[in-house]
Amino acid sequence: MQPRNMSMSGVVDLAAVKAAQEAKAKAEQARAEAARQGGGTGALSPADLVIDVDEAGFERDVLQRSTEVPVVIDFWAEWCEPCKQLSPVLEQLVVEYNGRLLLAKIDVDANQMLMQQFGVQGIPAVFAVVAGQALPLFQGAAGKEQIQQTLDQLVQVAEQRFGLTGLQVDPDAEPGAAPQPAAVPAGPYDALLEAAVQALDAGDFGGAVQAYKNVLSDDPGNSEAKLGLAQAELLHRVQNLDPQQVRKDAAEKPGDVPAQIAAADLDLVGGHVEDAFGRLIDTVRRTAGDDRDAVRLRLLELFEVVGAEDPRVSAARRALSRALF
Repeated sequence: MQPRNMSMSGVVDLAAVKAAQEAKAKAEQARAEAARQGGGTGALSPADLVIDVDEAGFERDVLQRSTEVPVVIDFWAEWCEPCKQLSPVLEQLVVEYNGRLLLAKIDVDANQMLMQQFGVQGIPAVFAVVAGQALPLFQGAAGKEQIQQTLDQLVQVAEQRFGLTGLQVDPDAEPGAAPQPAAVPAGPYDALLEAAVQALDAGDFGGAVQAYKNVLSDDPGNSEAKLGLAQAELLHRVQNLDPQQVRKDAAEKPGDVPAQIAAADLDLVGGHVEDAFGRLIDTVRRTAGDDRDAVRLRLLELFEVVGAEDPRVSAARRALSRALF
């Protein structure tokens, strides 16, 4: 089912939404085919979450697996001292995510072609592949907390945009055990989705939010409901705002986090996508702790509204990573 126009054509890049939905559809098709053949996601051992990958197995071990779970790629080399510090942290964190991520370790000395294809300029370098889509995460050594923030963003994007809820992990499973077929998502939800669209058209944004949540409660990976929910929540937030007052507060109080968040929402609704992203990234740089986390989470929500494939989102993700690290 293609996403409907949510009455936000001035805000949402529909081409980007379409591209994201096509990637999501391909991921769903790949999972369904794997389940049909008895090779879908199933219980793996924690040891199976960290794998060594070479050029010959890249398509199978990274691209195909990325339709089931986000694959984090660690480009490393034996002679690289920072790699020896970073790799154990990545391995530990991926195991702690309990199946929501897979770590692929690539030795650059033995896999020069992959290094060139990803444009790696130095190591350690960490990328991710989600539903066949590659994106840079960070380069160089980083602290565990900073890495975890980046991985949290990756997991959220994978779940919300592509419905990738990860793999089942059984601590008692034998490493390398064959997985069992995955469950097929429930559906369809045409009536509930149509009710949400009607609520949007009527200006009942609260009702639309609830309708989309009703779908997602049964089918957490429903891409149309996730897109609609992100848009409906944005419209609901700005519905009763006084634009003039919000922009006045944001201009006079650059350190006021709620004011900057509200102004970013208005920027996006007005079609000023880069302004919205830039405002929040600047606020991330100026803040710390809970304030920074609140801004980061709102920025991720706005990414969801615009669409993961939009180049403005990709640029903002890189800027956000730089601001965090």
